[in-house]
Amino acid sequence: MERRSFIKLLGLCSILLPGSLRELFAAQGPVVAVSQGSDHAAAARKAIAALGGMQRFVKAGQTVVVKPNIGWDRTPEFAATTNPAVVKALVEECLKAGAKKVKVFDRTCNDARRCYASSGIEAALKGMENVEVKHLEEERFKKVALNGKALKDCELYGEALSADVYINVPVAKHHGLSRLTLGMKNVMGIMGGNRGSIHKNLDQALADVNSYFKPQLTVIDATRILTAHGPQGGNLADVKVLNQVIASTDMVAADAYATTLFGLKPSDIAVTRTAYQRGLGEMNLDRIRVVKA
Repeated sequence: MERRSFIKLLGLCSILLPGSLRELFAAQGPVVAVSQGSDHAAAARKAIAALGGMQRFVKAGQTVVVKPNIGWDRTPEFAATTNPAVVKALVEECLKAGAKKVKVFDRTCNDARRCYASSGIEAALKGMENVEVKHLEEERFKKVALNGKALKDCELYGEALSADVYINVPVAKHHGLSRLTLGMKNVMGIMGGNRGSIHKNLDQALADVNSYFKPQLTVIDATRILTAHGPQGGNLADVKVLNQVIASTDMVAADAYATTLFGLKPSDIAVTRTAYQRGLGEMNLDRIRVVKA
């Protein structure tokens, strides 16, 4: 394309595209959309719209996995699990975009039946057509070769691996070992075997897994954040209501921005720092375009 034609095309785009999309396409580096509001479903939808809408990620006839944190036997107000209103809004947006099937699951730490019920996610999605909320089945884990720095191989859940689109939906919270648990740590919910063993070299192990298996979209629930005694929590005094939803195609950038909600820098978190050093995404805030939705 000639330079003059290219400049004309840019000018046309600036006229035709909505403001938020003009910002997105003009961005240098990854875009992180941040939406605020006490209507958490609406906040989730606005964050996705700021990235171009769910149709950017989900096409007609596709199978989608929406992977929240359902790991603990806690009700939503304790901020140990993903807000069910956020999860439901994302599932609905996937269906509107034409998804054939949306699957929602997590490998829990407490009893799966109690976790699914207490989280409110199972009830929020009950009866929705073409939506499957299921407990993980051991026989569906598949060993994959990672050839990583900490993990040579790993068992990952087959239905996550085979999905056309994988949407990562963690809750932002404190963690006693890693300081925070955000998007990249949420991948542990599709890992089989002895997951606890990776904590001795957690940052490199998670970089290994996330190098192999990347979400198309990360949506961080920061409607309520757990500021201490994570990842399980249990004390409302440790919960801070922020009413924010963060979304990005760059999982490192999403985690980097979410880190600031705790008064920390991205470089303070070994998982984020290692992922950045290994080229999995951007953690430098001055190279991330934050779009307020």
